[in-house]
Amino acid sequence: MENGNVTQFQSAPSQDDQPQDVGGVAGARLKSFIERIERLEEEKAAIASDIKDVYAEAKGTGFDTKTIRKIISLRKVDTEKRREADEILDLYKSAIGME
Repeated sequence: MENGNVTQFQSAPSQDDQPQDVGGVAGARLKSFIERIERLEEEKAAIASDIKDVYAEAKGTGFDTKTIRKIISLRKVDTEKRREADEILDLYKSAIGME
């Protein structure tokens, strides 16, 4: 087996590496949006991890996390809409003999 000199060529950065305007799409602007979204997704993942830690802490001190999640969900709903939903739930429960 012959050992020959192998020359590796590294190409200079080409225009292909830079965002381009194609078919009416501004490449640089699109890339900027994508990068911003990626950064926000990373932040969202970090926040989700923090929320998970808080739930674990609450559970560790004896709180029921399922109930905490339900309360958080209810607090997001307008008071009047929540009251209406509760009344309908009570009506349905009565109709099937749960109360």
